Amino acid sequence: MSYYLNSENHLDSGPIYVRENGQLHMVNLALDDVRSSLQKPRPFRLFPKGFSVELCMNREDDTAQKEKTDHFIFTYTREGNLRYSAKSLFSLVLGFISDNVDHIDSLIGFPEQIAEKLFSAAEARQKFTEPGAGLRALQKFTEAYGSLVLCSLCLRNRYLVISEKLEEIKSFRELTCLDLSCCKLGDEHELLEHLTNEALSSVTQLRLKDNCLSDAGVRKMTAPVRVMKRGLENLSLLDLSCNPEITDAGIGYLFSFRKLNCLDISGTGLKDVKAVKHKLQTHIGLVHSKVPLKEFDHSNCKTEGWADQMGSGLEQKPQGSIPRQRPTRTLLRSSSSIKRRPQTAMGHCRNTKPCQARSQRARRELSRSQRRNRAALHSLRSRNMCVLLLKTGTC
Repeated sequence: MSYYLNSENHLDSGPIYVRENGQLHMVNLALDDVRSSLQKPRPFRLFPKGFSVELCMNREDDTAQKEKTDHFIFTYTREGNLRYSAKSLFSLVLGFISDNVDHIDSLIGFPEQIAEKLFSAAEARQKFTEPGAGLRALQKFTEAYGSLVLCSLCLRNRYLVISEKLEEIKSFRELTCLDLSCCKLGDEHELLEHLTNEALSSVTQLRLKDNCLSDAGVRKMTAPVRVMKRGLENLSLLDLSCNPEITDAGIGYLFSFRKLNCLDISGTGLKDVKAVKHKLQTHIGLVHSKVPLKEFDHSNCKTEGWADQMGSGLEQKPQGSIPRQRPTRTLLRSSSSIKRRPQTAMGHCRNTKPCQARSQRARRELSRSQRRNRAALHSLRSRNMCVLLLKTGTC
């Protein structure tokens, strides 16, 4: 009977009765108690049998907006087996916020280190290029971080880019260096009016060479400083060269720039150069320099900040645009000579008509530039000097 109770592989034979001391007992009840005491506890199962996991990736149509669900990183082992691991929670949250960066209410007070990573993630997803939403997202960053987003912007000879990306350019705050040389803005351009905004009161270096400016443009640019003592009040370097419409009267508006250390007004339409030099030295302490100044070397100007890659994209010339033939001018000594850039050769093309048209336009641009150079050369030779000024003891 003991063997029967300890046996695990037994057949259920039904109820069994045993008579003991004149009494009848059922053996099955005692056997059940023994079996329950001998039975091992079952292991705890988190999932029932048959439970499986399937990795599903979102595969919507390319025309629809894809919701990114790639929350895994796939790698290969040395044996060639595919292995995947889950991304960190920070990466998932950063990706989600960058996908919806235009819905952020404000970033003021947000840590700069995390904000820079968020800006880079949004830029990698090209969120700032989306019409409408991209501009709103860019404004959130510039409002909160100012010069960290962009502290220096070089748009020399990028007149088409300024027209296409004007709102994006105006959204940058706390710039310290702005180069708008050779952009042909004119006195009535919207960007020239934006220069007087308080958002650009931090600008210390401003280059407006060859922008078709006149005395009216200079008067408009200096009005906030002269009247309300705000605007470009921190300006220390100003380049107004190659603007022949600026005369002696326009130079008088520059006397309000008390912090001005370097000024280039060569190639302007000054009549009484000696009187202008005396006034500049008397009012703001600028004296004439007979040697070129490295401060006016445009090769040192570049775009810097979180948005430097965006600025590099702004600086790229649009496809199909024709480069203008511009004469290069060096900062002159008393000899006042002008150096011209040689005409570049046109590339060979099977279709000769477009090339001929481009050649004619380039020749017309070159002839106009040469005429301007002759006029400037004649004016400079008549005065036998160029006006390049700097404050005594600086630069």
